[in-house]
Amino acid sequence: MQLKRNLLSAALASAIALTATGVQAQTAEATAEQNQQADATELDTVVVTGIRRGIESAISVKRDSTSIVEAVSAEDIGKLPDVSIGESIGRLPGLAAQRVAGRAQVISVRGLSPDFSTTLLNGREMVSTGDNRSVEFDQYPSELVAGVTVYKTPDAGLIGQGLSGTIDMQTVRPLSFDAPVGTVGVRGQRNSLGNAAKASAYGERVNASYITQNEARTFGFSIGYSHTTTPIQENQVGLYEPWQAIGDNWRPGVAAGTFYSDGIKALRRTGETKRDGVMATLQFRPSNAWTSTLDLFHSEAEQVDTANQFEVHIGDYNGGYGRLQVTDPNINGNNTFTGGTVGNVYPLVRGMYNRREDEINAFGWNNEFTVGQARIVADLGWSRAKRDELNLENNTQILPAPQLDILQLQIRNNGFSQINPGRDYSNTDSLYLTGTIYGSGYGKVPNVVDELRTGKLAASFPAPSFLSWMSDIDVGLNYADREKNKRQPEGNINLGAQGITTIASDLQYAPVDLRFAGIGYIPSWNVPGAVARYMTFEPSDDAFPYLVAKAWDVREKTTTAYLRGNIDTEWGNVSVRGNVGVQVQRVDQSSDAIRLSNGGNPQPISIGKTFTDVLPSMNLAFGFENDQTLRVALARQVARPRVDQLRASLEVNASDNVNTTTGLRDSFANGGNPELDPWRADAFDVSYEKYFGTKAYVAAAYFYKDLKSYIYTQDDPFHDLSEYTSGFAPINGVEVNPIGKLTTPQNGKGGKLQGLELTASLPFDMFSDALQGFGVVASATFNDSDIKIRDPESASSVGSGDIDLPGLSKRVYNLTAYYERNGFEARVNQRRRSDFIGEIGNFNGNRTLRYVVGENITDAQVSYTFPEGHALSGLSVLFQASNLTDEAYRTYAGTKDRPLEYVEWGRSYLLGVSYKF
Repeated sequence: MQLKRNLLSAALASAIALTATGVQAQTAEATAEQNQQADATELDTVVVTGIRRGIESAISVKRDSTSIVEAVSAEDIGKLPDVSIGESIGRLPGLAAQRVAGRAQVISVRGLSPDFSTTLLNGREMVSTGDNRSVEFDQYPSELVAGVTVYKTPDAGLIGQGLSGTIDMQTVRPLSFDAPVGTVGVRGQRNSLGNAAKASAYGERVNASYITQNEARTFGFSIGYSHTTTPIQENQVGLYEPWQAIGDNWRPGVAAGTFYSDGIKALRRTGETKRDGVMATLQFRPSNAWTSTLDLFHSEAEQVDTANQFEVHIGDYNGGYGRLQVTDPNINGNNTFTGGTVGNVYPLVRGMYNRREDEINAFGWNNEFTVGQARIVADLGWSRAKRDELNLENNTQILPAPQLDILQLQIRNNGFSQINPGRDYSNTDSLYLTGTIYGSGYGKVPNVVDELRTGKLAASFPAPSFLSWMSDIDVGLNYADREKNKRQPEGNINLGAQGITTIASDLQYAPVDLRFAGIGYIPSWNVPGAVARYMTFEPSDDAFPYLVAKAWDVREKTTTAYLRGNIDTEWGNVSVRGNVGVQVQRVDQSSDAIRLSNGGNPQPISIGKTFTDVLPSMNLAFGFENDQTLRVALARQVARPRVDQLRASLEVNASDNVNTTTGLRDSFANGGNPELDPWRADAFDVSYEKYFGTKAYVAAAYFYKDLKSYIYTQDDPFHDLSEYTSGFAPINGVEVNPIGKLTTPQNGKGGKLQGLELTASLPFDMFSDALQGFGVVASATFNDSDIKIRDPESASSVGSGDIDLPGLSKRVYNLTAYYERNGFEARVNQRRRSDFIGEIGNFNGNRTLRYVVGENITDAQVSYTFPEGHALSGLSVLFQASNLTDEAYRTYAGTKDRPLEYVEWGRSYLLGVSYKF
């Protein structure tokens, strides 16, 4: 399989341009060095600070590594180059960020979804507050992270490695500093959408870090604290899933076969997120023979938001108050309904409340010993993540019923769709909490706990003399015990003893403005206050089969042994570095859950599987003259299945209708599969890199992955479900067929994935002294895959046919242009990706897939640091602007003229000061 010709041509042209640039810069550099050697009698030490310091530190990590890696380094203590750690990682070559609630939260590596990568903190795998393995990067304050290394190729000694890549976040090591140092910073934040309801558009960021050592440098200590309050302000118009080709007489006034969505909503979401993080590291080095390092990390966050929304069903349901009527429909050339006059509808005004509390704790204790010529490492790790949520909704409608309405609709894919109602929905006295066409309310109480314990023992020995091309040999054993539990009690929110009522004025907030969607103002109110005063809510996690299926425990015990030989030799004038080795993983996976049928009793069940993978790997880095490096890597890689795919829980149901072929009622079930094998792949990588010391480089890399399998949600139409259907009672004497359809994740056929990555980091003073201080860091990634998957769980959005890999953008671009001189710094960052299939949490709290329109996010930063000798020495003033163009987040179903979401989160502005001492 080949990359698309036009993309490959563009990529090769870019590579040639970068190489030519490198040659010219190399010539200029050599001439400058000759002139300096002829004239200079003494060399001065150059201290690099600010933007260039972070860039050059990252270049050093990449150049010195034996694997193919990307890196980002802090410019100074507590100062990564972006507002969040997710944005910093999302700018690296071959990586792409997906926004969630306006933040760069989810990271795709090399065109694969986050399911295929793993995240480490100081070399130890981390747990997640989400339902699966992928880390939500907005949980990690950027001020507490010293750097990030992304391993694109594994080696045998890399524990917790992913299939697409391994993201390792590092905190500072106090004994790496020559003297005590500290910093404090304060920034104010404002969202451009302004205040709404009772929520402010303002927030703040406060951080402080301190590093110290004793005089003998046998003991070091570092501590960091970060606090953030971020406003949540969002405007959104969304349409119902699925867009479907309607049949005759389903939507009067719309021709049969027209693609149509059954509902539309407009909302203003308001609230805030508060996050506090603490990092501490203790280092003890009583001698060169022993170093002990203790790492502690704590992060807690609370997000509270309310979506006040106008919503209307425009399909065949309005509570039984007459049939929908569509007049003057607009149908485009793709047979898609794009607007018209819609009558006999009964809109709702809803309050949707969400409170989420996350807590992450991590502990690590590493000890390195030197015994003779051997180096021994003993490492213990523990991490735990917990998420508690409360989701509540209130539904109101105009009474007395029926208060039907007529809407003028314009459905847009490049802006907010317009909903122009005929009635006024701003009057709180005419809107009642009642049994609306969607009931009076519904609530959920999700809870996730993820805990991981690890222990590692490793040793490194000098290679025997007959292996002269090896420097040393590493052996190691790692044990990881991970358990993840999820519960999601749910239930109706019912009216209390007072019955139908309006919401009292003391619970009302200021009205929210939905004029961006053509509606006007609607009320907003204290949703949990209204539930407590007027309603009852008794959630359950086992009242119905669909609730039981959302409760599960998954446990994994993974034993990893490895042997790695480290290569350090020369072939003539070519230096050769790298490693060759093998990793053996033995995994014991299991899940405990309850299976419940309609009419059946709860049935506890425990299912699992044990398997072993042998993972050979090789990394070779060939060093040529003029600071050129050619890297080649081969590896067998695996990625564990998603945690929710391993759940044993199963939902079993039966149809009320009689199947005319069998004479019985159909049975069907869906759930997880604790007996899944992992994704497996063979990988090949090659990378050419030209360095100019540590200040610049250009690179071109190609990767190829042959996925031997992929995990699909598949149907078994003739599965024996008699164990779960025996409790179903006959309906009109008709029994349930015990042979039914089972839908679960299964291992299936894989395919090919390949890509080309081009990168350049160039300060412009390489070309002319007149350009002193200017520079760029740029990358372009081109991905392609022949893997096509079918996911019936998300068929409503992406269709039941073959789809591309989730997370795969075929083109990803990143550009940073900067200027730094005499304490003044300015930069503009842009990250851009083409359309992709994103993983979205839907209303039911389940994973669904949607097409996401490619994004172009632009940020800017300006700062000034007062120089030494000035009365304000050490003080920096900073201004940052995120999402300068107010880029919308857009999703769609099938084709772009069938939109699902159009969301604006506004621009964010930050102004602050920091002081280094």
